[in-house]
Amino acid sequence: MSAPANINPAYAATVHDYKAEGPQPLLREIPPGAPYPVDALGPLRAAVEAAQDVTQAPVALAAQSALAVASLAVQGFANVETLGGDAPCSLFCLTIAESGERKSSCDRLLMRGVRDHEKARGADYRDAIAEHEVAREIWTGKRKRLMAEAASADKAKAAGAEADLRGLGPEPRPPLYPSVTAQEPTFEGLLKLYQIGRPSLGLFSDEAGGFIGGHAMNSDNRLKTIAGLSQLWNGDTVNRIRSGDGASDYPGRRLAMHLMAQPIAARPLLADPQASGQGFLARFLITEPPSLIGTRLRRGHDPASDMALSAFTARLTAILETPMPTGDTAQELAPERLPLSQGAKELLWQFYAAIEAAQAPGEAMEHVRAYASKSAEQAARIAGVLTLWADLDAPEVSPEAMRQGIALASFYLKEARRLAEAGAVSEETAKAERLRQWLVESWPHGEVTPREIVQLGPNALRERKALSGPLGLLVKAGHLVALPDGTVVRGAARREAYRIVRVGHEI
Repeated sequence: MSAPANINPAYAATVHDYKAEGPQPLLREIPPGAPYPVDALGPLRAAVEAAQDVTQAPVALAAQSALAVASLAVQGFANVETLGGDAPCSLFCLTIAESGERKSSCDRLLMRGVRDHEKARGADYRDAIAEHEVAREIWTGKRKRLMAEAASADKAKAAGAEADLRGLGPEPRPPLYPSVTAQEPTFEGLLKLYQIGRPSLGLFSDEAGGFIGGHAMNSDNRLKTIAGLSQLWNGDTVNRIRSGDGASDYPGRRLAMHLMAQPIAARPLLADPQASGQGFLARFLITEPPSLIGTRLRRGHDPASDMALSAFTARLTAILETPMPTGDTAQELAPERLPLSQGAKELLWQFYAAIEAAQAPGEAMEHVRAYASKSAEQAARIAGVLTLWADLDAPEVSPEAMRQGIALASFYLKEARRLAEAGAVSEETAKAERLRQWLVESWPHGEVTPREIVQLGPNALRERKALSGPLGLLVKAGHLVALPDGTVVRGAARREAYRIVRVGHEI
């Protein structure tokens, strides 16, 4: 198709180049990953295969949800032995998948026991908090009366009041807030939840772009959030000293995480030098499974899948209703120790030695040392989760559970290596890709002006100075074509405007 007569020669040449080559991708194509090792999921396998059967989502999505939920359920009961000392059975999972891959559907099926538990405990909490308010008012009234009597001029009366004050005891403790999970908390918000609620929590979000791009991870708070979450993964006591709130310690707390994000939201996190440099990302089990969109044409599912999911929910409910071992207060865990059997320890050592050798200069894992160095511990943590899910009173981790943990840790290490390059993109390129997706998927017109992008486009590009770089990249890659000065767009002559190149678009 020839260019219109009123189009200048430079624009016509650009059109010709576009027709000859087409738009070029902004991000390098990521090679497909290995199949998920479903057989290594042990006691979680039936539920994962059932969730996959019901949703027709990639099996890795269901596996991530099951592992994260199992970790949330058991992490308060025991620390697992590793080659470097004991570690929490807490897992951090990051699942990357496009919208429409049925991330939320998988998560809903496997989180059902958590949601039912929170709902039931919420009803109990409302009754308990009402009783607590009455008890606190009675205690406060007694204390106020005794304080007044202790200040009396009658020495005998004052002495009796002082004795009664000492015997009054502490103010009644409120019942624990029943939430098991939080979706998009700031780190301070998470600590406040630890103050009033359970000592074992989960940070779970099936739309984690809100967390990754939100207040907790903005430029002012990112380092603080990363450091705090890393401490919780380690099982360390978190200390907070604030001028207004004083000093607070949070010993015996556990956190499991599962962030499910679209690639465009996950890429900035994968590329974040603070997240990488602090070892935060290396604490995650990360996967981006191949898409199944366009192939999910089967009607219905196997009725046995419903039974498997019901069994998973029943086991999850039973664990959540089991009292966790605690120390001086109900908010301070005192986990048992889950040792490795001799066979499990030998298998873990062999895995560690192989991964250590692979980190040497020129070897396969040289460029993902942060992930590789934690891989043996990840294997032990996964093995601990699988062991406790099957039996909270298990005396040790068996060789079979360790083989399963090693198989899964190996898969995630290969995924980290595969996805590492995907994160190695500049922020400018990431913004350009975000703009390209918005133009193709959300903008209804064939042309666009910078003013319209600033007014209506992605939040990160609603400043004119932030727009020039991404626009230039999209023009260079052929996704936009600069229109001549004075081109009429939506009834007005524009000094700067662009035609959007969509698949199948004719210029």
